[in-house]
Amino acid sequence: MFLIDKIILLAAILILVGIVSSKLSARMGLPVLVLFLIIGMLAGDGGIGGIIFNNADAAHALGTLALAMILYDGGLQTPIASIKSVWKPSALLATLGVLVTAAIAGFTACWALDLPLMEGLLVGAIVGSTDAAAVFSLLRNAGIHVAPRLKSTLEIESASNDPMAIFLTVGLLEVLMNDLPFGIGLVQMFALQMGVGVAVGLAVGWVAVRVINRIHLLATGLYPVLVAAFGLLAFGVAANLQGSGFLAVFVAGVFVGNSRFVFQRSTFLFHDGLAWLGQITMFVVLGLLVHPPSLLDVWQEGLIISFVLIFVARPLAVLPILLPFGFNAREIALVSWVGLRGSVPIILAIFPLIFGLSGAPLIFNVVFFVVLISATVQGSTLPIVARKLGLATPPPPVPPATLEITALGDVDADIVEYILGDTCRAAGRRLSQMALPDSTVVAMITRQQTVIPPRGSTTLEAGDHLFVVLRPETRPFVDRVFSSHVGEAVVAMLPAAELRLKGTTRIEDLLRCYGIDLAIEGGLTLDQVLRRHLGDAAAVDASVTLNGTVMRICEMVDRRIATVGLKRSTEGAGALG
Repeated sequence: MFLIDKIILLAAILILVGIVSSKLSARMGLPVLVLFLIIGMLAGDGGIGGIIFNNADAAHALGTLALAMILYDGGLQTPIASIKSVWKPSALLATLGVLVTAAIAGFTACWALDLPLMEGLLVGAIVGSTDAAAVFSLLRNAGIHVAPRLKSTLEIESASNDPMAIFLTVGLLEVLMNDLPFGIGLVQMFALQMGVGVAVGLAVGWVAVRVINRIHLLATGLYPVLVAAFGLLAFGVAANLQGSGFLAVFVAGVFVGNSRFVFQRSTFLFHDGLAWLGQITMFVVLGLLVHPPSLLDVWQEGLIISFVLIFVARPLAVLPILLPFGFNAREIALVSWVGLRGSVPIILAIFPLIFGLSGAPLIFNVVFFVVLISATVQGSTLPIVARKLGLATPPPPVPPATLEITALGDVDADIVEYILGDTCRAAGRRLSQMALPDSTVVAMITRQQTVIPPRGSTTLEAGDHLFVVLRPETRPFVDRVFSSHVGEAVVAMLPAAELRLKGTTRIEDLLRCYGIDLAIEGGLTLDQVLRRHLGDAAAVDASVTLNGTVMRICEMVDRRIATVGLKRSTEGAGALG
């Protein structure tokens, strides 16, 4: 039997065990990353598996590749609206927050481990960042739900703070091993890492979207692979230009994920699977690398550093940053608690081994112990802390079915899923009463586990999932139809674009769905209103203005008005409700 045959068998067994353990993690109250690490430790030379693995370079390579795919998947699933809403506090947490955390933890390591100042600060730099894989896993896959702003802040911070930790770690190693100037040299390295990372990520993301939508591959299964290749390209180009590959791959993921491209949903599912495979592989390999008995030699020092990191350094770094942005005490407390350490500190702890630092084995063992404590204590108690702080929210309903447009080329249509809330305008009304824009189609309705064929007589209920095929430019109007009731004082104005409706749309449905008040009898249709005012002059492009709203005939079939365009008058706006 060849060596590769044994490796494949062993890898398959470890992955299968990792997947099964992820199913048990919720019952055991442990994050999946801890279970993956434990599996690796048990399989290693200090555990029952007896596998001897001490190749730091291989572990670093596998960990880097897996983390790149995890960050890419995180970027693909991060809405640009979330970044816009919290980019300032997240950016400060990812830079200044990491610096403060690293400094406090570093001075603690100097005292607890009796290390020289620079080596102590190196330990602080390695454990200074929160871990994207750990945070994504908890907030997206472990059934923990918090307010969107909190969730976005935590995810974007964890995805963007790795470059800062890597910069501090590599910079301090350069200072220790190669006498790099401590001041201006580190600043220049930081600017290069961040600048190149962002620039390459945006450039590769822009190119990726255009190539994906214009290339016509015979094998449709290659499209998700093509998207993955661009993610790796972003990482590789940035890293070879001395920039941050991790930042580049995340930025590229955000750009691609917020763009329109073919086979989007299947691509997201493919990368979600890749991210999970990366997590299992990375944590198991890192678990194999450690020698469990050696952790007992540093448990006291590790507990001291963990305690300071969790209860002192992280809160002191978070409080002054989030307070000016309107976060309350409970939100700040939760962000402080979600300072999980995971794969990134362990991967960074391999750097001193690769550089040949004399104290590298001690640093690696301490960091591994700190990660185990952080992930176990903070990760397992996060649901309890969120509930105690009153910040846990009910999980969003999950539809029993999904739809996707899988046509090649640039299809001018989207399938959008709407979940009808208790106060939704549409709840309790027939589908025929929804004044949907022309060319908009309700493709499917699901109610609990039942698929309901959409008919005009179908009565919509709160909790229904609607899958609506629409053109992107009509999205704001359709959003309004299926939104919740809002007060007249705070209702938003309709978009300036023309709203095209069927001529059979009734005036009362127009008022109920969009708040457009034409100050006319509600039982009339748009066709009847236009005929009443235009008479024999009814023709394509003929228009009437009622109560600040311009009604234009867009299409006629014989003498019937088929499509009517509505737009706010430049002299006044229709009343909105």
